[in-house]
Amino acid sequence: MNMTKADLIEEVSRLAELTRKDSEIIVETIFDSIVRSLRTGDKIEIRGFGSFRTRQRKPRVGRNPKTGDRVEVPAKKIPFFKPSKELKDLVNTGSNGAGSHAPTPPSQS
Repeated sequence: MNMTKADLIEEVSRLAELTRKDSEIIVETIFDSIVRSLRTGDKIEIRGFGSFRTRQRKPRVGRNPKTGDRVEVPAKKIPFFKPSKELKDLVNTGSNGAGSHAPTPPSQS
């Protein structure tokens, strides 16, 4: 089973007891912030989760798989995600699937 953005919005809405529209704004804001930071070359580090950054690829000569013709592939930045050790450990120890380490909702104080 895949988790989609709509599923993520629903989960935020349920756990934080927010409307679906407010949850959608929160999720979109997080994704937009990550994209904006990557565009400017910044690194995003989320403790306990991982880090996002870009890697620079050099220009190269590739091949068109259909025709075999040479194709100039320009230099480009590639988004890259590196999971933290804690995330790797959680994925490898959570053998019973979803819900084994669900985040707790914020306190109501």
